[in-house]
Amino acid sequence: MWRNLRIAVLLLVLLFVALNAYFDRRYATDWDAPLRVTVYPINGDGSPVAERFLGMLNVDHFQPLEDFFEQEARHYGVVMERPIRFVLAPTLRGMPPMRAADAGIVQTVAWSLRTRYWAARVPALPGPAPDIKLFVLYHDPARSASLPHSVGLSKGLIGIVNVFAAHHMLGSNDTIMAHELLHTLGATDKYDLATNQPLFPDGYAEAQRQPRYPQDSAELMGGRIPLSSTHSSIPESLQQVIVGSRTAAEIGWRKS
Repeated sequence: MWRNLRIAVLLLVLLFVALNAYFDRRYATDWDAPLRVTVYPINGDGSPVAERFLGMLNVDHFQPLEDFFEQEARHYGVVMERPIRFVLAPTLRGMPPMRAADAGIVQTVAWSLRTRYWAARVPALPGPAPDIKLFVLYHDPARSASLPHSVGLSKGLIGIVNVFAAHHMLGSNDTIMAHELLHTLGATDKYDLATNQPLFPDGYAEAQRQPRYPQDSAELMGGRIPLSSTHSSIPESLQQVIVGSRTAAEIGWRKS
């Protein structure tokens, strides 16, 4: 009896979580009002370099992201001043739950639930609650040439983003943040997970270009600028990035 009761309670909790995530996502992609995104900066490696960088960070650093989303939304007929607006929270002390690299389905679901619970307990800022929370972990580039994998969760509208604490890398940081932000809104990856190469045609900014290579821009969810069928480069800023038509359909900017 008690076992059946526990299972029933667990199923009700999971149903509530699923319904809440569904309606949050539907609201977020209506595009009848600007989305509020709060950026929570975190010292991702505990380094003095990252700490100093966080001390210089201000909301103006996210202006290129707002400009990018306004420009791309207008391309698909979403005429709204600043459809995505950023707010910078004070530096957050404490790390989000980390997913193991070899996590299976069950472990990933458990990690997702822990992450959403952790994010819900983050101190609230004055004013309206954010639609999306981005936890941005800054790392000293001298410590590592590569970063842990970033993730955007559509269930909970949460992003955990790893970037470099360096002014000359702000442009590439913006691209990573924009990519994970669109994951929270339901956009899918459009690159080969084994090779990181953009998938043709949806992962290409100019799929109809002749000759096809080299491309000049990256599709945001494709992640890279295709230079050949086997080589690509990381965009240096959002000025080298576009939102492709399939991605636009996934986030509600156009009909499928």
